[in-house]
Amino acid sequence: MAEITPIRTAAEVALVERFASLKDRLPGSGDIARRRDEAFALVAAAGLPNRRVEEWKYTDLRNAVREAAPLAERPADAAGLVDRASAFAGVDAVRLSFANGHFVAERSDLAVLPAGVTVTPLAAALAQGHPLLAEMGKVAVARGNFALALNSAFMVDGALVKVAAGTAVDKALHLRFVNGGTAPFATAPRVVILVEDGASVTILESHEGVGTAAYQANSVVELVAGKGTAVAHTRLNAEQVDAISLSTLAVTLGAEARLTSLGVVTGGGLSRHQVFLAFSGEQSSLTLGGATMLRGRQHADTTLVVDHAVPHCESRELFKTVVDGEATGVFQGKIIVRPDAQKTDGRMMSAALLLSETATMNNKPELEIFADDVQCAHGATCGALDDDLLFYLMARGLPRAAAEALLVQAFIGEALELVEDEAVRGELVARAEAWLAERA
Repeated sequence: MAEITPIRTAAEVALVERFASLKDRLPGSGDIARRRDEAFALVAAAGLPNRRVEEWKYTDLRNAVREAAPLAERPADAAGLVDRASAFAGVDAVRLSFANGHFVAERSDLAVLPAGVTVTPLAAALAQGHPLLAEMGKVAVARGNFALALNSAFMVDGALVKVAAGTAVDKALHLRFVNGGTAPFATAPRVVILVEDGASVTILESHEGVGTAAYQANSVVELVAGKGTAVAHTRLNAEQVDAISLSTLAVTLGAEARLTSLGVVTGGGLSRHQVFLAFSGEQSSLTLGGATMLRGRQHADTTLVVDHAVPHCESRELFKTVVDGEATGVFQGKIIVRPDAQKTDGRMMSAALLLSETATMNNKPELEIFADDVQCAHGATCGALDDDLLFYLMARGLPRAAAEALLVQAFIGEALELVEDEAVRGELVARAEAWLAERA
């Protein structure tokens, strides 16, 4: 039988060569080194995802990534780079800062961490074999994912965060990822957050571009929430408009836990945010939302898999996308209900608003149900602004641009209302208003 040799693109060849040259210098040995090798074996075998790969059919990474940028070193002026960030600046929070994927201790509030919260830089944890590393890779439905495997192969730095049992953290923890430079680079930061039984915490996550280089970011945040925990999570993508941004949120939700998470996207030339969530304990609830605003030739993909593996759990997903110019939005959402997950209540909705004739939206909601005593539903809508409502507002003296902005604000505002913190919600609303003002 003839041997089949896959044809690799220039970017794929560069990734193979780069891993071979770097792997002995990347932090960690033993089990960590084995995990790296296994992850990169998956990357090398599969190659960059393209339209023939079902879960990537709307986001052709092989076509988008023509060259693989080198893995970023720690910037010489890491503190100065972080100081240029502005996301959630008005929110009273404890900040953990990362410059081009590297932990910046001098711009992180390590000296004033709330009681019960501990933080360990990932580079040191990998080198020392920290016990919290055992929490990585727990979400089964995320295994085999290209972006996650690529991060696992090249991860250099990040943080391990632990919230002790019974702790009610009174300040938000802000993960501040700042990317910038003058030459192309790639990043692979990873953050693991363990919230022990009975604890509660608010997590902010911001991704900002402040330089001139077109970079390739690939971040992973893993959240392990124990029994009876309450977690509020807000993520903002404000990357540079020519950046390629991959991000993954992997969550394990214990019994009687509550998670509310909202992802907001305004930046990035091509972005894909993935959420993989597994219910591991009964009587848990999830509220997951998204608010995406695109213009120009931006491409933003939101892909999620919610795995109901145990009974008596509830999930709600609401995603709003506004697309202008020649931009493209993508929503792929799947709810899986396992055979033993009776009494599951899962509902998912994606709604898109197209503001131009050349805007594109791809919706693919899915249900996979293997239990019979469940309540599940999904839906998707896609349309333009209502002409009657526009006429009503304009007849009362509003210019067309102002009338359109008011309707768009109302549309996107339903998702932003998922954020309970007034200061955080206020900044997100201000960013939406700024986007609309630039459009006008």
